[in-house]
Amino acid sequence: MKKYFEQLRPMERRLAVGVIVVILLVANYWYIWPHFSDWGNAENKTRQAQQTLKMYQDTIAQKAAYERQLKEFESSGGSVVAPEDESVDLLRTVQRQSADTGVSVVSSARSITHTNSIFFIEQVQNIDAVATDAQLVKFLYQLANDPAMIRVRDLELQPDGARQHLNANIQLVASYQKTLGSRNATASK
Repeated sequence: MKKYFEQLRPMERRLAVGVIVVILLVANYWYIWPHFSDWGNAENKTRQAQQTLKMYQDTIAQKAAYERQLKEFESSGGSVVAPEDESVDLLRTVQRQSADTGVSVVSSARSITHTNSIFFIEQVQNIDAVATDAQLVKFLYQLANDPAMIRVRDLELQPDGARQHLNANIQLVASYQKTLGSRNATASK
């Protein structure tokens, strides 16, 4: 290469050096300059990963406090209903509240169990009831104060023929606390 370069005249040498410089500049523009920001991006990603790691380590360090709070919450749940008695307990609660408030439960469907939550088992009960508006409000209010956290998921109201009472189709949902044994059983599945 040196031999070839020595054979060139001074103007040809300048032209050859100029072409080589232009080729190097174009190669730098296409392949090197776009990657100048890569070092800063890598430092930002490293900094974010270190912050995330620190946050995770801080949370892991609080594990004992979280376990203590979990035990407090588990013990403060009040009376625990056996899983096989939950649907019966919901039906008894509905019947007791309907007798207290004067609401007539005309029919009730079989309850359905949902276990998608980690801490709760949901019992869904559909009932048809007849009551005045004041009786129905009192009935639903007293159901909401139950320890099973009974709430209304769906409510359809229609006046009866004489327009004295309301025909209500109510879907009730009760959340029962999972016992420690049932939670471990579902976690292992």
